[in-house]
Amino acid sequence: MAAVLLEGKVVAEGLKAKVKAEVEALKAKYNKAPKLIALQIGENASSAVYVKAQKKVAELLGIEYELKTVPGSTSQAEAEVIIKNLNKNPGVTAVILQLPVPKDIDAKSLVNLIAPEKDAEGMHPQNLGRILLGQYKIGPCTAMAVMELLESTKISLYGKEAVVVGHSEIVGKPLALMLLNKFATTTVCHIGTGERGVLPEHVKRAEILVVAVGKAGIVKGDWIREGAIVIDVGINRVGDKISGDVEFEGASKKAAYITPVPGGVGPITTTILMRNTVELFKEQVK
Repeated sequence: MAAVLLEGKVVAEGLKAKVKAEVEALKAKYNKAPKLIALQIGENASSAVYVKAQKKVAELLGIEYELKTVPGSTSQAEAEVIIKNLNKNPGVTAVILQLPVPKDIDAKSLVNLIAPEKDAEGMHPQNLGRILLGQYKIGPCTAMAVMELLESTKISLYGKEAVVVGHSEIVGKPLALMLLNKFATTTVCHIGTGERGVLPEHVKRAEILVVAVGKAGIVKGDWIREGAIVIDVGINRVGDKISGDVEFEGASKKAAYITPVPGGVGPITTTILMRNTVELFKEQVK
């Protein structure tokens, strides 16, 4: 029996409706809208695609969106001043640093410089710490998108064997904490797991499998446990096609639910960014 496709667009539309209604209520109460500033250092074609998508969703939801572009020659010190000024500006609800940045810019330190109360991506150490404590309302957009997809299945995570392949700061690590907060029994696999040769045995145990590595087909279809939920975060270009980190054809024959690539996690992430912005706005107006 073929797996049910977890279409990100469907989940995103439901989220958009909720966020839009909340923005309208906040506007009526406070006579102002949340405002998101995207800081872009230099020009980048891939970044331009994300900016366009962000602007479109923000306008749809009633959130003010402004792209602040500075030259690629901007120094680290100059970029820090820009962020500090945005932190102090009461008219700015949230800030996101568009990636990638020029090679002589330390993106991580700039992200850490964004005030936690204006951190649209939920990547400030203080906001990541709230995930550890289970006291979060915002978080890294991709990790939050995965949780929304899992929630859409209506299957309880309590006690389930969850395996996260990939331990990045933007997906794997925060997602593992989010799964633990739902009382899933969570294993995190990474390059050390693969080099030791034990990745297949961990994957085969997973009732909930999330793969976020960025390497096409690293998880084989015949590793998938019967009836598993498979969330493939990977986006890889192979020739003229886009493929995920999981061998879709084989996996879809064994899984109960599986995300398509593209079209799974991706459509939800921008909406999560806007929801984060709204949550920050609510805290600021208290």
